[in-house]
Amino acid sequence: MKAMREQIIYSFDYCANNMPSYKSPEQLYNNILPYLTYKNDPPGIELLQSAPTLFENNYWGIPGAGDCDCFVILICSMCAVNKIGKQRIVLAGRTKEAPVHIWSEIYFNGSWYAMDMTQKLFNSTRPYKFIQYLYI
Repeated sequence: MKAMREQIIYSFDYCANNMPSYKSPEQLYNNILPYLTYKNDPPGIELLQSAPTLFENNYWGIPGAGDCDCFVILICSMCAVNKIGKQRIVLAGRTKEAPVHIWSEIYFNGSWYAMDMTQKLFNSTRPYKFIQYLYI
């Protein structure tokens, strides 16, 4: 999580200077989603791409290609830069010890909204037996 936090902070300047501004989580989600492509990490590597790496120097050579943790870095950075609500990270899994998925949630206008960029619809997630919230 420390490495993700560092990548989120590192991404602030890029998001502020190279990405459009947004006023709500739903607007951000709907506008960013078409530019993202899900790609599993390479075997044996936990790839954490900052926003500039995700779009300009991508490991896969495809701008916007990454996995759920890359998307969390992007969304947390974008929400911070655009001052869109409070944020938390959600770790999810089928067992308590082994999370298999991660996404961001944004507290905006009195409600939490899921920003799972692996889903096709705003504020939607797949069901998991175990959920852990990490506030940032």
